[in-house]
Amino acid sequence: MRIVALEEHFVFPEVVKAWEALPPGRMAIIGGNGDDPISRRLLDIGEERIAAMDDQGVDVQVLSLNSPGVQSLDPADAVAVARDANDFLAEAIAGHPDRFQGFAAIPTPDPGAAAAELERAVTQLGFAGALLNGRTGSTNADAMQFDDLYATAERLGVPLYFHPQTPVAPVVEAYYSGFGDPTDFVLRNAGIGWHYETGMQILRMVFAGVFDRHPDLQVVAGHWGEVVLFYLERTQQISDATGVHLERTLEEYARNNVWVTGSGLLSQRYLRWSTEVLGADRIMSAVDYPFIDNSGGAARRFLEEAPLSVDQRDGIGSGNWERLLTRRQA
Repeated sequence: MRIVALEEHFVFPEVVKAWEALPPGRMAIIGGNGDDPISRRLLDIGEERIAAMDDQGVDVQVLSLNSPGVQSLDPADAVAVARDANDFLAEAIAGHPDRFQGFAAIPTPDPGAAAAELERAVTQLGFAGALLNGRTGSTNADAMQFDDLYATAERLGVPLYFHPQTPVAPVVEAYYSGFGDPTDFVLRNAGIGWHYETGMQILRMVFAGVFDRHPDLQVVAGHWGEVVLFYLERTQQISDATGVHLERTLEEYARNNVWVTGSGLLSQRYLRWSTEVLGADRIMSAVDYPFIDNSGGAARRFLEEAPLSVDQRDGIGSGNWERLLTRRQA
């Protein structure tokens, strides 16, 4: 069984400098700016990373710039940093083409440049798609200014992976503060805040008609669907009861436009639920390197022990990703 992992992160020194230059409170830096093991692993796209992949049972990583990416930078900085990050990543992939693939960083603070950079990254650098860290500044992902980006992704036949970032300050203040760190940090970030934040971006795209205007656009959500997947039935019931009109049901949008990964959360319960809601043919693998410990072959063993058919295991391991890639048009 071949395993391709989709939510695998890196940084490089120039992007860390751009993050550190922002005013305090503008964004949260999660690794890459210290001497800790996480930062060291984020900065390495070489032998240490490949050794970790071998230990986890992962054949290929689809690399992406670590959160918060370029979504919170000023437009000019976002364009320059995204281009540099993508060139840096393309060079790293060229050194290990059998082990690495790439998701592009996209400068959404400049929407016109965002579409152009996606085009360049796919057609010139050979990337498999792009990863976006949810909203751009305080602008949600359903805003019309991103329609050219979504049209470009649809035309090129490449997926957009929506990755979490910290919610906006008023939301953090209202819901995820008051206990002091580390509790506040857990609540506003990977404990729960990230997942409501990212799931709402995708749900807003549904209600705003993004997938009606771009019916072939494919998006990927980590962490087993970023919460909203588990409430599709409830959201549909209330939408129907209150007269909210959608061209399709939420389940139909999910089964036609959304794919999920587990982001290293090796939960058979989440896997069963996601398989029931979406079908095993829209689930893919992710390890969330270097943030979650999947050592000792855990990533491979999780699929080997899953209550799935051999074909379903192979699909989640790599076949579904390869099928998604067949949409790509260079």
